[in-house]
Amino acid sequence: MTTEAPGWIDTALTNGPAVTSVGTLGPTGTSSEQAALYLWARGGDTTPDIRLYETYEQAGEALREDAVSHLVVANAYAGVHSFYMDPGLRLVGAFLFDTPHYGLAAAPGHTVPRRPVVATHPAPVALVGELLPEGYTVEEIRFANSTSAAAEQARRRETDLALTTQPAAKLHELRFISRTRPIRMLWSVFTRADPAA
Repeated sequence: MTTEAPGWIDTALTNGPAVTSVGTLGPTGTSSEQAALYLWARGGDTTPDIRLYETYEQAGEALREDAVSHLVVANAYAGVHSFYMDPGLRLVGAFLFDTPHYGLAAAPGHTVPRRPVVATHPAPVALVGELLPEGYTVEEIRFANSTSAAAEQARRRETDLALTTQPAAKLHELRFISRTRPIRMLWSVFTRADPAA
């Protein structure tokens, strides 16, 4: 077994196979999709082959089954440890990437009550309080599988607001009622472990 010297993570991804397809959290509009597109752009000019899954775990299973060559996971995700500890996967790189702007968004024409129900992915939940306009308090937070899924809940008016990204808000035709801001996040890139190593 070979070991690498401790220190910096190889952000050039020279530590693994060529990137031919990337699996990550979907649906369209997630910051994970944007991070996967960023990773892909570093590898060439071909049309991106980004495959979106309902959960990071499903994307990880796609990697284990060779349906994708790489997996991108946000280190803010509470379950990221399971990918680091999986003997069938290997960390091949990491990179810092600013997410698209996050904000609180509502369906057009929806009057947002002063105590709204908010949909969000669990990872950015701390932003709800930071971005909530003055005079508002949260009635309830409902967790969704992604920020895009949260936006869909607000579009269908299952919740009053969604903590979501600008791409997801645009996709689901939501309007922001709060200021927006990006988040600098660390993203980990995994590939299948080499069984011979």
